[in-house]
Amino acid sequence: MRADLALCGRHYQSGERIRLIVKDGRIASIEHDGAADSATADDEARSQSGVATPEELWIAPGLVDLQVNGYRGYDLNQLALTTQNVRAMVESLWETGVTGLFPTIVTNARAATEALLRTIVEARRDPAIRASIPGIHLEGPYISSEDGPRGAHDKRYVRPPDWEEFLRWQDAAEGLVRLVTLSPEWPGAPDFIRRCANSGVRVAIGHTAASSKQIEAAVDAGATLSTHLGNGAHKMLPRHPNYIWDQLANDSLHASFIADGFHLPDSVIRVILKMKLSTSFLVSDVVALGGMPPGRYKSHIGGNVVLTEAGQLYMAEDPTLLAGSVSTLLQSVCNLANKRILHFSQAWDLASTRPLRYINPGVERGLVEGEPANIVCFHRRETTVVVEHVFIEGKVMLSK
Repeated sequence: MRADLALCGRHYQSGERIRLIVKDGRIASIEHDGAADSATADDEARSQSGVATPEELWIAPGLVDLQVNGYRGYDLNQLALTTQNVRAMVESLWETGVTGLFPTIVTNARAATEALLRTIVEARRDPAIRASIPGIHLEGPYISSEDGPRGAHDKRYVRPPDWEEFLRWQDAAEGLVRLVTLSPEWPGAPDFIRRCANSGVRVAIGHTAASSKQIEAAVDAGATLSTHLGNGAHKMLPRHPNYIWDQLANDSLHASFIADGFHLPDSVIRVILKMKLSTSFLVSDVVALGGMPPGRYKSHIGGNVVLTEAGQLYMAEDPTLLAGSVSTLLQSVCNLANKRILHFSQAWDLASTRPLRYINPGVERGLVEGEPANIVCFHRRETTVVVEHVFIEGKVMLSK
């Protein structure tokens, strides 16, 4: 068999030296040398601090982010969005190891949402962008109107679920909307959720003030995920019951969460992982100010916002309210590993294979023979990861 591509390096999980062969855009074979020696990735000391031989590459499945609002100045929720903007944003995220992402459209006017969906679809006419965008995440407008749970979403456009409206948007998206975040507190939400689930669209609970019964009814109707669990909530909650406990305790709900160091305390992340280690995954929730210098900005998401030197983004009129994240998925992986909340390979899985398996239940993902060759090669240098090469379906998207 003549290979289209051959990659040599260390497997991100085992630390073994491997030779990975790509043919026709898929992983054709993985040859192991049978020895991981002192650079084994799961070795407790080295997995946190680096590799034994710094010149060697690590090989891992590409990162997949199901919640991207923008990056490096490109805002997916501005009406001025162009196909060139979408492409530039995707290319910027390749540099951070992301090979797949869900552009996330937040609460907006009906016509604006439709226009944004059409622009993203048009950008996907480019094969490289199409391969990088397997779906779209609609976060709102069917969320809570209450301060706190609503977060930075514009209250003017919050409204109850509307199946006919959603169908118009799905038509504009050419069926690409694969994930919807809503609050089940609205009358008629269970019926809407059921229709989404029956059409193959995954439904998440988020930005909610729902009661225990409403959350239970949503799960019974087909909701399967909690969006950025622990965020999009009131500043103060009843000790119990409350909607965070209800979602955390429900085994039928997967959980996405943000691990940028600001959205959740480490203790909360540890609890989420103890409850849902096998059914949780990372999202960045990164907004257009990700990758931008500190300062005061005017943002579609949150209005006047402040980006600090430390990388925290908050609403200028209320510093206790976050206005999204400016950290990438890769930074969250490193954060979890550096704090020893998870081993590096576990954190990487939560940002790569796990979200893919949520979107495609029952399908094996990762560095597996027969799977698409969506691969990242990187160096590990102390507390950081330096991406060197990115391949999507076996094609080079980034090579330093």
